[in-house]
Amino acid sequence: MSILDNFSDWKAFLGDRVEQAKQAGMESETLQNVAYQIGSYLSEQVDPKNDQERLLKQLWDAGDQQQQQALATLMVKLVQNRNDANAGS
Repeated sequence: MSILDNFSDWKAFLGDRVEQAKQAGMESETLQNVAYQIGSYLSEQVDPKNDQERLLKQLWDAGDQQQQQALATLMVKLVQNRNDANAGS
């Protein structure tokens, strides 16, 4: 089973990678640029496996580059908030 099969697994995987990047000293702007590149790759190369991924792809495809960068930034924030909430538990 791929991490892309389940959206919760994908968010957990992405959150773990974001946390590792932060701990390695990656700056926020660099992290957001990487997230944008990953989003572009996924949109072009990977078929959505669930409803959430289909929605994200539709939003990505509907947006221009600036909007896609904003969506990538929001995904990073989403998983950071998840990590922050879990750290407080």
